[in-house]
Amino acid sequence: MANKDLRDWLADVEANGELKRINGAEPQEEIGGIVDLYMRKMGNPAVLFDEVPNYTKGFRVLANILTSTPRINLALGLSANASEHELVQWWRTYMREGPSRPTKRVERGPLMDNILEGAAVDLNLIPTPIWHEHDGGPFIGTACLVIMKDPDSGWINSGTYRVQVQGSNVATVMMSPGKHGRLLMNKYHERGEKCPVAVVVGVHPAIFMLSGLEIPYGKSELEAAGGIFGESVEVLNMPKTGLPVPANAEIAFEGYIGANDVLQEGPLGEWTGYYAGGSRPEPAIRIETMMYRNDPILVGAIPAVPPNDNTFYLGAYRCGAVWSQLEAAGIPGITGVWAHEAGGSRFWLTIAIKQLYGGHAKQVGMVASHCHAGAYCNRWTIVVDDDIDPTNTADVIWAMSTRLDTREGIDIIEGGWSSALDPMCYDGDDDRRNGRVIVNACKPFKRKDSFPVVARSSKALDARIIAKWKSDLPS
Repeated sequence: MANKDLRDWLADVEANGELKRINGAEPQEEIGGIVDLYMRKMGNPAVLFDEVPNYTKGFRVLANILTSTPRINLALGLSANASEHELVQWWRTYMREGPSRPTKRVERGPLMDNILEGAAVDLNLIPTPIWHEHDGGPFIGTACLVIMKDPDSGWINSGTYRVQVQGSNVATVMMSPGKHGRLLMNKYHERGEKCPVAVVVGVHPAIFMLSGLEIPYGKSELEAAGGIFGESVEVLNMPKTGLPVPANAEIAFEGYIGANDVLQEGPLGEWTGYYAGGSRPEPAIRIETMMYRNDPILVGAIPAVPPNDNTFYLGAYRCGAVWSQLEAAGIPGITGVWAHEAGGSRFWLTIAIKQLYGGHAKQVGMVASHCHAGAYCNRWTIVVDDDIDPTNTADVIWAMSTRLDTREGIDIIEGGWSSALDPMCYDGDDDRRNGRVIVNACKPFKRKDSFPVVARSSKALDARIIAKWKSDLPS
């Protein structure tokens, strides 16, 4: 796989007709407004903004990066034409067997083209957009890596959290309770120490995707990316914190988060489609070093009303990860998983199964709604039979309408893992939890063999009709 660098991937994307270039849009309103329109339909191209007014020529902004299956495929080394089903199966295999390679330290890299330290640090050099009309400021970190080190084990964690520019040398980072970055930050503060942190903006999308996923605690996202690439990710150590960052990243800065050092952050229109998190004090990063490549590219993965730049790659991953974790729990008969983009690829999960025993469907629903890949912000978990395509919303609603026994097929569970971004978690408590619904939309197990026959052609008849009449059938 040759795509180790954002610019390599971008060239591949453009060669596949998946890139739109726009010159002259300003970042206070126009870039975000254009991106919002592009994100409303899956399959629109990525957008590269150049010649941004009042900024250095060559400083660019890239957004709408992963709102098409071909662009996700290219990031993972698959054929651009691979289907959604093939992409889900790739993630399923990766979660079960995904290789990992240690990072490789290097002394220099393109990221070091420009180095600013101390009073010279200036985040305002970067044309960071105000992504949504009502946002509280420019967010440089949306498709970013927030890198921290476990003070006990030395584990390097890379998470994707929102990062707001608060001044030339200060930013804030918002990390929900339970997220790995917040757990690590708390470790330092409990010891009376400042937490070292590096923020990286503009990396190969495979690295960004892994940083936004539920990679297990203690596993390095940078090492996982090396497994995808087939070779180690080259990193250089930031001069003050020593934290490793990809050597060919576009932009990076490092600093420290002090205990109780907070600034008012937000709001930001989020992946749920609301400003549910509001504006609140969040940890401040006091920046000591800033680096960027010549002609740097600020990359945005913009949360918004679904579908947005998070839902497509997260949905494909979550399907594969939930499927893998169900199998790891010893549950047989899984035939399909889908995380619907209208639910931000988190609120709604559908799992198709071949029923093998009484209680099978309920077992699947309970585990899927609380396994690591499915637990965060889950609200609906629907279990359907294997004749239902979980990606087909009409089929799923039909199954819910005709196979659900409302007397015993609906379970409501309170106290699930959620977030301040969930618009239903509005009680002002930082301990964010939600209720979730598990729906057994399978044929009742005791009647599955005597249930009314479906009024649809068999697969065998479909095959005969298609073979003879293909030119007259809808594509």
